[in-house]
Amino acid sequence: MDPVKIKEEIYWVGGIDWHIRNFHGYTTIRGTTYNAYLIIDEKITLFDTVKHGFEEEMLERVSKIVSPERIDYLVVNHIEPDHAGGFSYIAQKIKPEKIFITKNGKAGLSAYLHNLDFPFEEVKTGHEVKIGKRTVKFIETPMIHWPDSMISYIPEEKLLISQDAFGQHYATSKRFDDEVDPCVLIQEAAKYYANIVLPFSPQVQKLLKTVKDLGLKIETICPDHGVVWRSKVKDILDLYEKWSSYQADERVVIVYDTMWKSTEKMANAIAEGVFKEGVDARMFKLSTSDITDVMTEVMLAKGIALGSSTLNNNLLPTMASFLTYMKGLRPRKKVGLAFGSYGWSGEAVGQLNEYLKEIQAEVIHEGLKVKYAPTEEVLKTCEELGRLLAQKVKEG
Repeated sequence: MDPVKIKEEIYWVGGIDWHIRNFHGYTTIRGTTYNAYLIIDEKITLFDTVKHGFEEEMLERVSKIVSPERIDYLVVNHIEPDHAGGFSYIAQKIKPEKIFITKNGKAGLSAYLHNLDFPFEEVKTGHEVKIGKRTVKFIETPMIHWPDSMISYIPEEKLLISQDAFGQHYATSKRFDDEVDPCVLIQEAAKYYANIVLPFSPQVQKLLKTVKDLGLKIETICPDHGVVWRSKVKDILDLYEKWSSYQADERVVIVYDTMWKSTEKMANAIAEGVFKEGVDARMFKLSTSDITDVMTEVMLAKGIALGSSTLNNNLLPTMASFLTYMKGLRPRKKVGLAFGSYGWSGEAVGQLNEYLKEIQAEVIHEGLKVKYAPTEEVLKTCEELGRLLAQKVKEG
C-alpha cells in the first residue's frame, strides 16, 4: 500500500483494481488503476481522487507521505465516477482550501451529488496557480472524453497530468512504462484509444496542436489509468498523432459471423486473396471474439471486410451489436467490403454496406451475397475481392 515517487516530492497515490473485467462494456482482462497524484509544496496539492470503494486505499497511501488534512488544494481534472466517485468522501476528509475545476466539471458534479458545499474555483485554459516553487497550468480539453475534462501541466517538472488521455486499463504493481512489458503496454494503450478515445480524435488533434503551440516540454505523462510515461513519452505522443489522424497499417481485418458456415467459407476465401497480395489479414468470428479486441484491430487496419448471414431480413445479432458499437466509435479512412450468405431474402449485405458508408469507408464493391452455400466459382470471386481489397490498402 505504499505510494510511489514519480519525481522529488511528487507521488502516485491512487488505487489498483486487479479484478475489474468489464468497464462499461470494455473488457479489461488486465484490470485497471485509478490514478491520483500528490505534490508536496508550499500548497500541498492532490490531483484527482479514485473510484468509490478505493478511497481508504488512496488515503492510506497519502498518509504515508503527509496527513490528509494537510492537503491545501484539490484539482479535479475529470468528474467521471472512476475518478471522482470518491470525490465527496475525500473532499470532506481533507477539507481543502480550494478545489480547482472547470465550469462544466462543477455543473457535472452538481448533477451527480446535488449538494456542492465545497470551495470550488473555476478555471479555464491559461489559468495558472502557484503552489510554491511549482506552478500548475490548466488546459481545458472538452470531449477528451467528457465535456468537463482538463489537463494540468507543471512546467518546472515538465510533467503533464493528463486525465484519461494516454491511459491504459492495466493493473500492475509497477508504475512506470519502462518497468512493464513494452508489447503489453502498447497493446493496452491502443485498445484504450480504440475503445474510448477514438470518437474524439479531432479533439485529440487540437490538444496535440495546443501542446506544440504552447511549446510545452513534456518529460513525464501521468494519466488517470495505467502506468506513468517517462521513457516512452515521444512514442506515445507519436502514436496519439497517428491514431487521431486515422493513420493505419497495411492490414485487413475480416469481421464476420455465420449460421451454417457459408459466410465463414466466404471469409476464408477473402482472407486467402488478401494473403496472396502479401498483406496481413486478421479474422474475427463475432460469436467467439470480444468486440473490444475486434475494435482495436479495426482501428489499426486500413481495410475492413464485414460479413454476415441474413436472419429474419436482418443482420445476425452479434454483427448488429458490433456495428452499433463500431459506429459510435467512428473509425475513419477505411477501405471496405461487405459479403454474406442468405437463404431467403438476403438483406444483410446491403445493411453492411450502409454501415460502411456511415463510417465514411471507401466501399470497393456493391457487396457479394450468395444464396445458401458458395460454389467454387463464388469462392474464387471472394478471393479476387480479397486481392482487390489488399491492393486498395497498399495504394492508400
